[in-house]
Amino acid sequence: MAIVSKNNILVKPIFTEKSSLLKEQNKYVLEVRTYATKIEIKKAVKDLFKVDVLSVNSLNYLGKNKRVGKFEGKKMIGRK
Repeated sequence: MAIVSKNNILVKPIFTEKSSLLKEQNKYVLEVRTYATKIEIKKAVKDLFKVDVLSVNSLNYLGKNKRVGKFEGKKMIGRK
């Protein structure tokens, strides 16, 4: 299920144990498009959730290597 915004910047929320701890501090973890800048992420969150965004931290991550039998591939590259 994808969150649709003006420019389709936000992909989905990330629910992990670490993100649950951050939620108590009013910090939220979202997966965004790899081409999104911090300013675009800030505007998309502000428009969609109608909140004031103090700061944006983003993280690029590489896809993991996956293997199925003798075939090897990679998962997609993403951004949090």
